[in-house]
Amino acid sequence: MSGAPNQFLPPPPGEFLGHPKALWNLFGSEFWERFMYYGMRAMLAVHVAAAFFAHMGDQADAQASLTYGGFTSMVYMTGILGGFVADRILGYQRSIMLGGALMSVGMFMLMAPDLTTFLIGLAFVIVGNGLFKPNISTMVGKLYAPGDARRDSGFTIFYMGINAGAALAPIICAGLIGEKYGYRWGFLAAGVGMIFGLMVFHFWRAVLGHVGGTPKGKEGWGPVMKVLAAALVLVVPVYFLLDKSEILGTLLLAMMAALVGYFIYSGIKSGDKQQLHRYIAMLSLFLACSLFWALFEQAGSSLNFLARDHVNMPTIFGWTPAFTIFQSVNAIFIIMFAPVFAMMWPALDRSNINPSIPRKFAYGLIGVALGFYILVFAIGNMQEANGKISWTMLTLCYLIHTLAELCLSPIGLSMVTKLARPEETGLAMGGWFLAVAGGNYAAGVISYFATGGGGESQLSGIEQYSSVFMQLFWIGLIIGAIYFFTAPLLNKLMHGVK
Repeated sequence: MSGAPNQFLPPPPGEFLGHPKALWNLFGSEFWERFMYYGMRAMLAVHVAAAFFAHMGDQADAQASLTYGGFTSMVYMTGILGGFVADRILGYQRSIMLGGALMSVGMFMLMAPDLTTFLIGLAFVIVGNGLFKPNISTMVGKLYAPGDARRDSGFTIFYMGINAGAALAPIICAGLIGEKYGYRWGFLAAGVGMIFGLMVFHFWRAVLGHVGGTPKGKEGWGPVMKVLAAALVLVVPVYFLLDKSEILGTLLLAMMAALVGYFIYSGIKSGDKQQLHRYIAMLSLFLACSLFWALFEQAGSSLNFLARDHVNMPTIFGWTPAFTIFQSVNAIFIIMFAPVFAMMWPALDRSNINPSIPRKFAYGLIGVALGFYILVFAIGNMQEANGKISWTMLTLCYLIHTLAELCLSPIGLSMVTKLARPEETGLAMGGWFLAVAGGNYAAGVISYFATGGGGESQLSGIEQYSSVFMQLFWIGLIIGAIYFFTAPLLNKLMHGVK
């Protein structure tokens, strides 16, 4: 039973490395779920382009970018429904188990040679992720009492679990298995990873105790079967939208407008003026989140195609890695620097110089913009004899993007759990992932143009990338500066939340 919605109930006693033991269950479960996701993500765009759109010639990459953007946006878009289901019907633990099972089914369907079955498999992954992803993040927040200084550090440790799985997956699924035996077998390996994640979550559920338990009156298999039936029905429109980019974009805008309306209404209805202000601040930061991911999520699409076609790979003791190894670089940097950031924020806080949440978001936006300028500079000034750029410049871009991500993404997850009303935390976390969905959709459209979509550009392949990346640099820089200078106003709306 979850307990009273406004009452904090600590997890079962026991700590490991200064954090509740339950954090390490969630860490392990998320490790394998992210292994599944980033393993398939490393291959998705290039596999779709080669297996299903090769007949389109130079437009294959652009069309695959739209499919990729549609998938990655809906992966996060369904999170708002998953948050509602966990809050009101299943509880977080059962939602996570059901979502993981649906994703496993979807991953095995990606081995199919026909586009229809492949897209149905993607639809299963999307629906399952909606039940899994926002709810496991919300459970991390429920491990800490309001005002617990360990919360940001706990989310950063959790973020390391995400990225440990993300670092290994492209190497194993795409590089070692996909490149040698075919990407469809890489998808199989990723699916097996999801099964491991379910096993970790189930066998160590005792350390979670009541955290994320079943809401009162919703016990038994009845609610589970109803949600499963609804999920299977939802697979149908999701499958349809994967191939209808313009309709998907309109739907995302409508959902975002509804999200804004709901939280403004909820803040007013609560009768608490401070809560209304906090929701306004939260929604403002959701906008920054969308923009950040629109730029950052070029990683799996345009930057992946750039690595394939326009980057010279190193040769190490006679071995030249596959271009998909770049899909591990961000995660490796996260693992290297997340502990530094986890220690840095509390240390800065003790010295009274910890940047506010809006300022951290500003640094994230400016950082992701600077990463693209590195590539623009390399393309304009450092092309090698074969017209390609060095792998070191793309690696440097990923390094800067990683530092930017650490300023925004784990802080954003923590921010939601601080600003939302306790009984709406799951829905608010779903709202955060809806904002991520909007960014991912925009990322697909951006990649469409970066890879020459429409066939109207007169620029060569690498010059087209440079043109689009320069625009991304200016957009990120300007919007980041706006958030930097308006941070005092947003801090005032947050009423003491740090």
